Amino acid sequence: MIEYRQMWRAAAAVATSAMLAACAVIPKAPVVAPPPAPPPPQAALPTDTGRHRVALLVPTSGPNAAAGQSLANAATMALMDLNATDLRITTYDTGGGAAAAAAHAVAEGNRLILGPLLGEEAHDVAAVAQRSHIPVISFSNDAQVAGDDLFVMGTIPAQSVARVVRYARAQGATRFAALVPVGVYGERVSNAMIAAVRASGGQLVGMESYDRAGGTLAAAVRRLRARGPVDAVLVGDTARMAAQAAPLIRVGNAQVHILGTELWNGDASVARTPALSGAWYAALSDQRFRRFSETYKGRFGAAPYRIATMGYDSVLLSLRIARDWRPGTAFPTARLYDRGGFLGLDGIFRFSSNDVIERALEVREAKGGAVRVASPAPARFDD
Repeated sequence: MIEYRQMWRAAAAVATSAMLAACAVIPKAPVVAPPPAPPPPQAALPTDTGRHRVALLVPTSGPNAAAGQSLANAATMALMDLNATDLRITTYDTGGGAAAAAAHAVAEGNRLILGPLLGEEAHDVAAVAQRSHIPVISFSNDAQVAGDDLFVMGTIPAQSVARVVRYARAQGATRFAALVPVGVYGERVSNAMIAAVRASGGQLVGMESYDRAGGTLAAAVRRLRARGPVDAVLVGDTARMAAQAAPLIRVGNAQVHILGTELWNGDASVARTPALSGAWYAALSDQRFRRFSETYKGRFGAAPYRIATMGYDSVLLSLRIARDWRPGTAFPTARLYDRGGFLGLDGIFRFSSNDVIERALEVREAKGGAVRVASPAPARFDD
């Protein structure tokens, strides 16, 4: 059962009292024996020796509260669907600070942390958890934060770029180019594109960046067209930005293929935008998500966020590993590196040696006012 509670903030008051006491002038007085130490406070969670304690760190307050609640609801669904009685998941709100939430979770005896949502929060959580040798499976998609038992479970941009480039190469594309926004995400896509084209045996003709807010997209496309003809252009941005770029890219080259990233996943405008007709992009399979979404709506009265499946799948992962995990002992982190992988709502996945998730993605094509699966996600890992 998932428990929701407010953040505990007594530490600040204790620290302030200690500072004042240190600055006070202490009058001379007879030396007396100190009073007996008070009994230790009772743990907030009751003694629980028969179940695994797992913490779920998500925002249930603040600007990302809706997404965090969707993740928490999905975790509840997993427990209900599997009638899991050997797992106790407690939710800690990161809306007031991820490090404080992690400290609370560690103090209450949790042996595994699921979350947080954001990459910048993952650093803070890991710093707290690592002191107690507790692994963290974050929902971030920032591969840069992974390592030292901090696992990244979100869909990595580099993997979606590699998947769609391999597909385009298999369809005969040889000369590639890319348009990327200025910023961290654009840098990640740029590096991924260079690596993906090289690995596929293609040729990267050019790459141009633009400022989303500065209206420089058209100028970037003109510079790119000046590099010469290409077979496919990756727009490493949202479907809305790709729709603006596509007509400009196709000037004088109507047959060029537009490629997208995982940011297009779940965007209904991809199907109904004529400028994106024929575009390819890599995404998580929705085969199981549709049924999950229907059940979620029935239980919680609203549609889930697309990322909610990570809440569900992280619980499935915990339950699978719990088969060989004795309650009260350290989480068997080595089991996360199973090369055979794990099956969840989003398909098969596994963690590589750098603690970054590896997912099986499908390739979709927008055509005729709809989106179809052009290349299904693999059902298993071959290596």
